[in-house]
Amino acid sequence: MPSQSRDPIPARARMVQLLAAEGIRDAQVLGAMGAVDRHHFVDGALVPQAYEDTALPIGLGQTISKPSVVARMAELLMQGGLRGEGGRLGRVLDIGTGCGYQALVLGQLASEVYSIERLRELHEKARANLRPLRVANVHLILGDGMAGFAKGAPYAGIIAAAGGEAVPEAWIEQLAYGGRIVAPIVHGPSQQALVVVDKSRQGIQQTILETVNFVPLKSGIA
Repeated sequence: MPSQSRDPIPARARMVQLLAAEGIRDAQVLGAMGAVDRHHFVDGALVPQAYEDTALPIGLGQTISKPSVVARMAELLMQGGLRGEGGRLGRVLDIGTGCGYQALVLGQLASEVYSIERLRELHEKARANLRPLRVANVHLILGDGMAGFAKGAPYAGIIAAAGGEAVPEAWIEQLAYGGRIVAPIVHGPSQQALVVVDKSRQGIQQTILETVNFVPLKSGIA
């Protein structure tokens, strides 16, 4: 039987089927998940697990998120973010690049993605992962994700792979009217919950969703 590293397509297709069975309905999100080689973003020893619905270590105490979590957050973003030509999202800010996997998935869904990472070693790893793919609409930035990235604002959507006590005010300021933030926040003792923040000219609406488990949101560059 061929390994997933040589023949990833059937494993990736099974992953997409599982995501659909678990409730992911957006055809664009399912298409994006099926188009990106997750095994390209994990260490060689972990390739056999690349298409399982599990988080995997990528170094420095960080992980590549479970496919179901990436798909769920992308679908929430698609449901509320500003869409442009062809139903694609406009410009998106991705907080916490990690290995670059989620940034590439978002690149399938948005016209442009700015992805920011505070850990220099992971930023360089993501650059190495994406360089051979020659993806023109995904831009990787080394910086403090809590401050967002004002140069790219306003954003149609903002998505985060780390959770703090609250959604930073900088993200809300950089979000376009009609845009949406999808991020984890601390909710209750030692728990995180997924939150959706929608911004309109009438104000800010925040909706708390299911319990999740992400690394803590930190400031600064390391």
